Order: sequence, then C-alpha cells, then structure tokens
Amino acid sequence: MKFSSEEILETVGMIAEDKLDIRTVTLGISLLDCADPDPAACARKVREKILTRAAGLSAKTDHVAAEYGLPIINKRISLTPLSLVVPIADPAAFIEVARAVDLAAAEVGVNFIGGYTAMIQKGETAIDQALIAAMPEVLATTQRFCASVVLASTKTGINMDGCLTMSRVMKETAERTRDQDGIGCAKLVLFANPVEDNPFMAGAFYGPGECESSILVGVSGPGAVRRALQNLGTTADLGQVAEAIKKSAFKITRAGELVGRAMARQLGVTFGILDLSLAPTPAEGDSVGQILETMGLAMPGAPGSTAALMMLNDAVKKGGLFASSSVGGLSGAFIPVSEDASMIAAARAGAITIEKLEAMTSVCSVGLDMIAIPGATSAETLAAIIADEMAIGCANAKTTAVRIIPAPGKDVGDAVHFGGLLGEAPVMAVSRVSADGFVRRGGRIPAPVRSLTN
Repeated sequence: MKFSSEEILETVGMIAEDKLDIRTVTLGISLLDCADPDPAACARKVREKILTRAAGLSAKTDHVAAEYGLPIINKRISLTPLSLVVPIADPAAFIEVARAVDLAAAEVGVNFIGGYTAMIQKGETAIDQALIAAMPEVLATTQRFCASVVLASTKTGINMDGCLTMSRVMKETAERTRDQDGIGCAKLVLFANPVEDNPFMAGAFYGPGECESSILVGVSGPGAVRRALQNLGTTADLGQVAEAIKKSAFKITRAGELVGRAMARQLGVTFGILDLSLAPTPAEGDSVGQILETMGLAMPGAPGSTAALMMLNDAVKKGGLFASSSVGGLSGAFIPVSEDASMIAAARAGAITIEKLEAMTSVCSVGLDMIAIPGATSAETLAAIIADEMAIGCANAKTTAVRIIPAPGKDVGDAVHFGGLLGEAPVMAVSRVSADGFVRRGGRIPAPVRSLTN
C-alpha cells in the first residue's frame, strides 16, 4: 500500500493538532494447544506461550511508533477464552492459570490482557461455572487480566439465569475492590453477540475461529473528527456533516492500516483487523461527546442525541470501509461515561441518564460502558439492567455490552476515581421500580424471530 505525500502531511497535522493516535495494538494469541487437566502444567504452558509470542511486542511497538511518528497508546494481548483452555471444573485451577497470565503480561510489558472468558449464552458447563466462581478472586488479585462473559446472542436469546449470576459476581467483585472504588468491575464486560477479533479492553478475547496469532489494531481520533466538523462551520447541513466525518474516518483508517501492517511484519504474524471505533479519553478534546456538541447539541443526552450518534457511527464505518479491506472488531463510537470528559459533564448535569444511554446504545458500539451506580443497587435490579442491554443486542443483531460499577458505599452525587485512561465517573441514579419478580423467573428468553435466517 502506498501513501501520497499529501496524505502523510494531513496525518502529521492530525497527530499534532487533533490528538490522533493508535489507541491500541493488540496481539491475539491462540491458547488451544495449551490445554492441560493439570493446573500447574496448564499455567506453565500458557505463560511460556505468552512470553514466546509477545517477547518483542513492547519494543517493536515503540519502534513502529517512532518510525512513523504516530503515537501508539496501549500495547495489549487477547487470548483464547480460558473456559476452552482449562479443562477442569475447579475454581482453584482458574485462579492458578489467571495469576500466571497476569505475571506474563507484566513481563512482556502490556497494560491489559483479555481472555478470562466464558460463553454461556445458551447454558453453562461445569467448567464455565468454575471459571465464573473464581472471577471475583481473579479480578481482585490480578492487575492486568480482564474478564468477559457472553450472556446472549441473536441466535440463542438471553440467558436470564446468567444475568442474575453475573450481577452477583459484579457486586462481589466491587466489594472485593472497595478500597479502589470497585475497580475490579472495570475489568469485566458482559456481552451479547461479541466479535472474536476485538482489540479493545476490557472485553477482548481471541476467538477459536482466529489463526495462531495476529495483530489487531484499534484506531481512534475523536479530536480529528471534531476538528473537521468545526472547520465545516455551523451552516452545513447534516448530509455535509456526514460527508466530513466519512473523510476523517478514511484518513484515520489509512494511518491505522499503515501501523497494523508494519507491526505484523515486525512480529512475523498475520495482520488481522482494524477496529474503527472512536474511543475517547478524559483528555480535553479527545471526546465523542464533544463531536455531538459540535453537531449542534448543547450536550450529550439532549433530544436528538440518538439520531446524531447513529449518523456518526454510520459515517465512521462508511469512511473506514472505503479505506481498508481489513475492517473488523466493533467499529463505531464508544460512549463510556468515565472515559469521556463531555459525557462525564453531561452525567453530572443530569442531561444523561442510564435510560437515555440505553437508547443511544442501540445505534453505537458496545453499550452501557463504565457507568457507576449506587453500591446498594440490588442484584436483581442490576440483572434487569444487564438483560435490557442484552435485548438491544439480540433484537438488532449487533454487539452490545455492559460494564457497570456498583460502587461500594457510594450513592448518587458521589463519584468514583480510577485514574489514568479509566478516569472518573459520577454515580448515576438507577430506577427504584422493582423488576425482581421478572428476573427471578430465570430460564432463557427465546431468540427473536430474526434469528431464523438460514
């Protein structure tokens, strides 16, 4: 692939002025050959494979970043779901392997590693149950290992028993990390219709349909998109706004393609995908919420927010698809509350509620992301919130997810503080109307009729 001098100069300007960066280079590693019923042997095999495959990841990422002058913010690893690797229904076995993974991640210099994952959208095995039973301990005692659980899909419906089980796991995990405002829950994502090549944490896992090892790149650039809309002015109509977003996404994707292929060559692995998701940070100007404001909304959560977000998401995908044939992952716009300065301000002002966020997730990537709620919220209410988001994913045949922090000892008006990329978040109100009877029925909500597409 060749890049013109004009494209290179445009990209340099986007880096310097608009905070354009590669949000993450994630190395996917298959662990299918590491399965062993002896936990110690399994842990040893997993650790050795991570150290072998990712030995040069940190240094080579720094080299590529320096060579192209394009900041690469995070180096990460995604692994085969551990429920497919530890063939023994013993929580202690999962704890032992998880700690080996966490130590290996520290040795190779990545900030997060994903794959403590169970897929229970239709039911649980004894191994899944053991993995989930160990989850609070793993999330409380490891620093880098991230967890995910698949609770629903368009083909299977929603595992309501799983929703209630995971709500209890979230509350226990939050309590186990009380001294850090429940940060353990920031490393746990619950999915409907997940993808196997997601480079973003905390929900990344390397699906069994993937090759031995590949590079998955997550590009970002909310600042670049916002600047393009500012340059467009306030008199442009929404068709022109969409066109400007498409052009920005094209340029951002081209930069990501350049880095991804260079990283794959450096590591001698396959170039997997580019995820086009606009991923914000707490830094000023690096905000999806501010893009919505530049479109004309007073702040995120105003009437029209869902429509504006739909247009943004669609235009980003159109621009990216034109720029690369390797688009994958989630690809869209993230709207986390804790990681986006504009979204945080809107939540504090009461412009954004959980209900409005839920509506917005029907048209964007992922779902209810990094939201703090009162620690006293019942497991049944939390399970019902999870089920609502799973339903949006199932009905729309899209990926949705939940990453909620029931903040121990905190209530509406308080805030949680995580620091770094995770930032902080105000504790948001949750409806006090009970859904207990509905949730306690259990069972599985059947798949929607659109699942019958074969």
